[in-house]
Amino acid sequence: MKNSLCVVSLHSKKKLFIINLNKMRLHFSLLTILFTGILTAQTKEEKKEVGLLDTIQKLDEIIISTNQIFGNKYVAKHRTGSAYYLSPKELQKFSFTDINKALRTVPGVSLYEEDGFGLRPNISLRGTSPERSSKITLMEDGVLIAPAPYSASSAYYFPTIARMEAVEVLKGSSQVQYGPFTTGGAINMISSQIPTDFTGSVRASYGSFNSNQLHAKVGGNHKNIGYFIEYLNYGSDGFKTLESGKNTGFNKNDVVAKLRVQLFPNQAVKQTLDFKFQYADEMGNETYLGLTEADFETNPFSRYAASNNDKMTTDHTQYMLTHHLGFSKNLTLTTTFYRNNFARNWYKLNDITFEDDKQKISKILEDPSGYSNHFNIVNGTVNSAADAIGVKANNRTYYAQGIQTKLDYHWYTGNAFHDLEIGFRYHYDEEDRFQWVDKYSISNTGVLTETTAGIPGTDANRISSAKAFASYITYKLKYQNWTFTPGVRYEEILLERRDFGKNDITRSGSDLNERENNVAIFIPGMGANYKFNNDFSLFGGIHKGFSPPGNKEDEKAEESINYELGTRFNLGKLKGEFVGFYNDYSNLLGSDIAATGGTGSLDQFNAGAVKVNGIELLLNYNITSKNARFSFPISFGYTFTNTEFLNSFGSADSLWGTVMVGDELPYIPKHQLNAALSLEHAKFEVNLNARYNGAFRTMAGSGNIPTNEKVASNFIIDMSSKYRVSPQFQLTANVTNLLDNTYAVSRVPAGLRPGHPFGIYGGFQYQF
Repeated sequence: MKNSLCVVSLHSKKKLFIINLNKMRLHFSLLTILFTGILTAQTKEEKKEVGLLDTIQKLDEIIISTNQIFGNKYVAKHRTGSAYYLSPKELQKFSFTDINKALRTVPGVSLYEEDGFGLRPNISLRGTSPERSSKITLMEDGVLIAPAPYSASSAYYFPTIARMEAVEVLKGSSQVQYGPFTTGGAINMISSQIPTDFTGSVRASYGSFNSNQLHAKVGGNHKNIGYFIEYLNYGSDGFKTLESGKNTGFNKNDVVAKLRVQLFPNQAVKQTLDFKFQYADEMGNETYLGLTEADFETNPFSRYAASNNDKMTTDHTQYMLTHHLGFSKNLTLTTTFYRNNFARNWYKLNDITFEDDKQKISKILEDPSGYSNHFNIVNGTVNSAADAIGVKANNRTYYAQGIQTKLDYHWYTGNAFHDLEIGFRYHYDEEDRFQWVDKYSISNTGVLTETTAGIPGTDANRISSAKAFASYITYKLKYQNWTFTPGVRYEEILLERRDFGKNDITRSGSDLNERENNVAIFIPGMGANYKFNNDFSLFGGIHKGFSPPGNKEDEKAEESINYELGTRFNLGKLKGEFVGFYNDYSNLLGSDIAATGGTGSLDQFNAGAVKVNGIELLLNYNITSKNARFSFPISFGYTFTNTEFLNSFGSADSLWGTVMVGDELPYIPKHQLNAALSLEHAKFEVNLNARYNGAFRTMAGSGNIPTNEKVASNFIIDMSSKYRVSPQFQLTANVTNLLDNTYAVSRVPAGLRPGHPFGIYGGFQYQF
């Protein structure tokens, strides 16, 4: 560590995150030398004739801003690893409000739904554990966006896709820039950007289940100042029904404000300062309680009476301050300070007590006959005793803050293009649990009556935190038809937990229990691409997969070695990509979270060796010619994913259960297909999207899937249309689940849950 640019010491005894000042001085000295060398090289490089430089430079050497990974489809298609860019046009076709629907068009993405609206998605990239999207790197504008990415990565907050301009999905090799989760990949959501000219829009829609949306934004540039303001309201009464008549929907608000100032515009070194503020809140009458097999068959959209008081309330703010230094078109330095705050209280049915026998709702729904007395309380067909129903206030606050900086320098030597990228991030995040349980009774009319009010802090009373230093360096060499992208990432993390106990609600420390875990790791990766001609290229790579451990002392991190090999091709009007991947886990980690029927402790456990492999296929074809009055584009995507445990073990987590060698991972379908067809004209367009999600098991196992451990396959078609009354004004219509298929999406957190039924929505959009 003596010659490293920066050393971060994690002193466990003092519980401090200390930066060694002597070595920091070394770090800045070396960085100064690096800057000087780069500037000198760049000055020599600029002495070249401009004409020569222009003849060498190609479109795929565009350098993207720090808040984006690709920035456009062209750059995504020329990476040495598998990547997909969901463009503004693609997102606008269906005016997506559900991230699940948007991501289904991307091969390699697996997910299972929960609420039917995509409020808290469960996303997997190439077989990573999908629950609460906790095993992938989630970002908004290049900044980690999960509530506490290191210490509590479950995404109980997820940015609203309706306000996003684009979505970038990176899988496979050359992803070492984006951590801490590097096994499956990264998703970066790009919020609406500050426009170059004064412009704005208003979009509104209304439809089934009293679902409504209002989206307004305006922005522009004046001399050296750019600005942007956005408001989004999105809500619904929900498609599930309670006997009380209470709605089962939600209401969300989003506000975004951005300001950009060009500093010292007449200076040779270009500088900009960007400020972003984002606020979001949600109130949703959502529950963890699903249905039994029999009740799902009878009425899949009903909810049991005991969930009548369940409600989720959230509050989220983000602050970003970004300074961009453009020394020249070849050399840039971008630094971002960020702070995310998130508070939520999911007040929801947790347990049922009958004659002193307390059971979790997940256990009752798994065996309603064996727990018939408990189940009668759940569905409200009996007069229960006092305190029979436990409704937990899952009250938690989170924050994450840090500073990240990226240096990018690119240059030419002869016909070779070089790009060097160096990044650092100092980060701290924390989850604070201060929970309680209220007790209720229920009557045979389904009415809940509070019998004992809980005391805040008497259920969970602890703080989990993480302090992390991350750095990476990547190098891109493009020479003739070859492109190479070696890189390495370094993560050093201190994870801590301070549990004050259920009897110390003032947090005096009288019953304090502390634990910590340290991890430091290098994460290398290498990608390569060979372009045979403009119509055919071959790419591949190998990189180390990593996922941080929990805060148990000496708990090991999740690690794997990941491989991919693919091709991109153009055959006339047919364009496509075919990729094979193999993830070799030496230590897969499972998590005990309530969203999968667990206890919610967030403790992780070792699942040992696992292999995940598969193929991804994407095809695009336009039937008509370029100059035709109509355009008829077609796209097709297919993902095959095979998973296998290579060792046996037992776990208390209901998502895993007892595992034997050869068992498959749960909640990962083997087969997924997506097909989209569009008819486009200057005045109108009609879009159809059909998706097939293969059956998957809900417990680890092999062979035929038992009925009570299976979520059956489904086939869903969505449709959208637009009519342009004028260049500024258009009418819109959307249909969800056109065939009105009834289908289950999961068996967690507790019982079967239905997907969104048939829904029709109409609206308009006005631009100025």
